Amino acid sequence: MESNDKCVHVLQGMAFTLEERLQLGIHGLIPPCFLSQDVQVLRVMKNFENKSNDLDKYIVLMALQDRNEKLFYRVLTSDIERFMPIVYTPTVGLACQQYGLAFRRPRGLFITIHDKGHIATMLNSWPEENVKAIVVTDGERILGLGDLGSYGMGIPVGKLALYTACGGVHPQRCLPVLLDVGTDNEALLSDPLYIGLKHKRVRGKQYDELIDEFMQAVTNKYGMNCLIQFEDFGNANAFRLLNKYRNRYCTFNDDIQGTASVAVAGIFAALRITKNKLSDQRFVFQGAGEGRSHLNHEKELFAQDHPSMDSLEEVVQKVKPTAIIGVAAVAGAFTEKLLKDMAAFNERPIVFALSNPTSKAECTAEQCYRLTEGRGIFASGSPFPKVTLPNGKTFFPGQGNNAYVFPGVALGVTACGVRHISDDIFLMTAEAIAAEVTEQNLAEGRLYPPLGSIRDVSRKIAVKIVDWAYKQGLASWYPEPADKEAFVKQFIYSPDYDSFLLDDYRWPPEAMETQNI
Repeated sequence: MESNDKCVHVLQGMAFTLEERLQLGIHGLIPPCFLSQDVQVLRVMKNFENKSNDLDKYIVLMALQDRNEKLFYRVLTSDIERFMPIVYTPTVGLACQQYGLAFRRPRGLFITIHDKGHIATMLNSWPEENVKAIVVTDGERILGLGDLGSYGMGIPVGKLALYTACGGVHPQRCLPVLLDVGTDNEALLSDPLYIGLKHKRVRGKQYDELIDEFMQAVTNKYGMNCLIQFEDFGNANAFRLLNKYRNRYCTFNDDIQGTASVAVAGIFAALRITKNKLSDQRFVFQGAGEGRSHLNHEKELFAQDHPSMDSLEEVVQKVKPTAIIGVAAVAGAFTEKLLKDMAAFNERPIVFALSNPTSKAECTAEQCYRLTEGRGIFASGSPFPKVTLPNGKTFFPGQGNNAYVFPGVALGVTACGVRHISDDIFLMTAEAIAAEVTEQNLAEGRLYPPLGSIRDVSRKIAVKIVDWAYKQGLASWYPEPADKEAFVKQFIYSPDYDSFLLDDYRWPPEAMETQNI
């Protein structure tokens, strides 16, 4: 078999049958044992469990992705709740910080400021021709960890792994991209293991020209309905670029729109517990990150004059909010006093500590439940373990992870060829997520569906988007499918192995008779 990047899509290791090994010319290159994919999963699990820390577990899974893509996704989908914290937040943050040390082989496409004028040529280097979804970052604001430059490539790689594992988007249709314009991180600039450009970030006109060229080159090669997801750009660029491109390309910013969508979904679910109306809520948003500023982009309509306040605790004292949402990546911002005040002001206070990774969370689940005497309605951006209070009540904290949003959005948008992604899509996504939360989930403290059901949730989101897109005249796939669910299902990737046996059949004997003179 060829030894190139495309092989990873078809390699099956010892799952190849004897007939396949003979036809592919690899008999003797594999041990003389025939294993099912289930046994291969078992081997991966044992190797995974033998690792003592999450970074080593991440490396095990990424190495598997490099050599057997089908098996990688079979492992992930076998227990997504277990593996998602490893392939994405919080472990991916540590993996990005250690990217130079843990580097094994390149994944994705690295485009630098010095490649300006030649991006179309660089896209031709990518081995897959039918790309439908791109996740791109410039590495300036990686999770809550700041400027990691080229080490930020771990984010697009991780996001697209979840496109497939959680949404079923075909991995060969996905392209991770890192736009390297330098870094302002002095530690990286002096690190001999750093893999990126070793100069300060290029900004201004040159930067904008690079982004413009990238967007045009992508659409020239892959079409106007190729989805481009902006990820972990710095505040100064994230909003500006979203506003610049949202009506010109098929694009969205997950930190802005995805965070808003998953937060709204959690609020919808929380209101089923409080039995109150959305219009009766008072929200305090803590921080000025991409997440918060889009969550309350209409705040001007409700702005009121208040005396100057010096701390978040003072704000809570004065405003007496029914809900507080943290997205500023300030660990411990929700103090003991603040949480006790929230419990004093509300029978069921809503507390969302959405900052990633876990080390940047505003409070832990245990702190919220304990300090509010079990009355707090809690959600977090990164996973927390279940919490049992002294009275014996056990809570399963809801994880408001954007993975509930972007895989289903990507599946729906790419399936029917939506040209532009409006905020309506993220609102209907929030409604679809909240609708999947059962009364039993709410009783356990979950504001989101169990992660084990995330593929079903993503499929339902995609069907809803497809149906909406055709009603609005925004779909580009024609003719319109009569059965939207069956239409979406045909695009969902399966991690099961394909057969490589040649099609073998016979004609009627008389038709195969050799003609003689």
